[in-house]
Amino acid sequence: MLTYDLYPPRTYSTWRARHEPHPFVTAFLLIKRWIERTRQRRALGGLDEAMLRDIGIARVEASRECEKPFWR
Repeated sequence: MLTYDLYPPRTYSTWRARHEPHPFVTAFLLIKRWIERTRQRRALGGLDEAMLRDIGIARVEASRECEKPFWR
């Protein structure tokens, strides 16, 4: 007689992430995100009117975005 106790049902604890990321990894990813935002906002600030029109952004919206601090 074959019993099915060999394979218990999967519970939440068997498929969830076992460990939270290390705080240094979390900090590194956060700083990386800030640097990327700063780079993108500088690039946006350097676009001329024709390029902004191509992507559908007004100069006022672009300058408002460029004025935001890096953490937002």
